Amino acid sequence: MNIILCGPPGAGKGTQAGHIVKNFNLYKVSTGDLLRDEIKNNTDLGNKIKSKLDQGLLVSDDIINNLIVTILSDKKYYNRLIFDGYPRNLNQAKSLDLLVKKYNQKISCVLNLNVDKKSIIKRILGRLVCTKCGLTFNKYFNPPNKDKHNCNLKYLKTRTDDNENTIKNRFETYAKETLPILNYYADQKILHKIDGSREIDQIYVEIRSIIASLET
Repeated sequence: MNIILCGPPGAGKGTQAGHIVKNFNLYKVSTGDLLRDEIKNNTDLGNKIKSKLDQGLLVSDDIINNLIVTILSDKKYYNRLIFDGYPRNLNQAKSLDLLVKKYNQKISCVLNLNVDKKSIIKRILGRLVCTKCGLTFNKYFNPPNKDKHNCNLKYLKTRTDDNENTIKNRFETYAKETLPILNYYADQKILHKIDGSREIDQIYVEIRSIIASLET
């Protein structure tokens, strides 16, 4: 199965995607991670991407779609993908539909995490990412400890784009560009709306139930 995980920045998509990957043997496709890898390589494209992300803007559809083609065309990921935060607008959603059909796959369901703007700001300002293992924590809602995180605390960092002005811009961009795709998937009857303001475990119980129902 292929799953799309939607929600505003800071809604907890990465955390829930991690649980799904572990329990359902799927591969996570995070365009944010793919873009940050490009930035880390310090290419001309990476520098352009960084400039846009720092302003809270979206990267062009062409760049994103090319990254997605690379994943979909790889047979080891056939029908076992979870898209974390992609597609981000209606054009990307329509493009993804064409691409999955081209590679003889399908989107099984779309999970949308609903979280209000005030909570989003607090979540992102408290976000900590381990630069060694890639796990994400939050100093307010999901603090790292020895049971959850084996790496040294020195590897926990905040993202350069995790500041209040950028967060507000990203939320407004999300509202304008991404919300319309929810109607698109609702029309296909594959959209599931989830209250993302609850505890992480409570959210995952609902998600796990939805995914399990797809396998029957």
